Amino acid sequence: MSGEAKFGSPFPRPRCLSAAAPAGKAKLTHPGKAILAGGIAGGIEICITFPTEYVKTQLQLDEKANPPRYRGIVDCVRQTVQGHGVKGLYRGLSSLLYGSIPKAAVRFGMFEFLSNKMRDESGKLDSTRGLICGLGAGVAEAIVVVCPMETIKVKFIHDQTSANPKYRGFFHGVREIVRTHGLGGTYQGLTATILKQGSNQAIRFFVMTSLRNWYKGDNPNKPINPLVTGVFGATAGAASVFGNTPLDVIKTRMQGLETHKYKNTVDCALKIMKHEGPAAFYKGTIPRLGRVCLDVAIVFVIYEEVVKALNMVWKTD
Repeated sequence: MSGEAKFGSPFPRPRCLSAAAPAGKAKLTHPGKAILAGGIAGGIEICITFPTEYVKTQLQLDEKANPPRYRGIVDCVRQTVQGHGVKGLYRGLSSLLYGSIPKAAVRFGMFEFLSNKMRDESGKLDSTRGLICGLGAGVAEAIVVVCPMETIKVKFIHDQTSANPKYRGFFHGVREIVRTHGLGGTYQGLTATILKQGSNQAIRFFVMTSLRNWYKGDNPNKPINPLVTGVFGATAGAASVFGNTPLDVIKTRMQGLETHKYKNTVDCALKIMKHEGPAAFYKGTIPRLGRVCLDVAIVFVIYEEVVKALNMVWKTD
């Protein structure tokens, strides 16, 4: 008996339990920490990657029937810089900056809240549950933040292509949009936005959860180097781009200055297919791919590092 107690299976078990404890703490990451870390990560990320978002949106708004104004990514950048200077590539940044902080805060806060409920006894979140939690996070951010933010951003960028731009800045633009279209004017394309954000985060968190579980193997406490987190994030971002770019194109059209041309999300999709062909659903894929891969990599790296720092100064156990 004493030999078994000393050398047998009862002795290693506490060590297994103690090894699982940090995983338990990880699963119970306080939503408040997630909100703060997500907000910081979102604000830094958008300042770095916005020019690629600008080019992507311009290319998606550039309809064949008009005829097209730009011949590609380089031509879009060239025309923008010639007409408005380098700062033209940052037109609409304020709307995304004001929105990116709460967007990432809602996303990670909701994901942690849901994942805390869905992890198993050992603190592990499997990939299927990661997908469900990501879907919930994406729908939440779409309704609370993304739809009004994206509508304002798209109208700002589209406005710059006009001969006489009417929006003089973020607050003036918001005031004019609300005055002209009402508060509902900031929720154009809500269905498409929910579909886009829900599928976006479902894909991203599914891929991230799968890669993390693969990397850690049987050791839930295995640390992940920030560079590895960045590679995983870029991979998750790329998967989401190829998975839902058509929804992104439809959402952009539904939120542009010519949204009156479409009755609803389905009508928008049908008209794009009829007048421009299936290739139009993948307009802006390359600039979006560059932006999203960088975006997701930066956000996950900064988020993880900020959470680590917060864990040292903010005790929530």
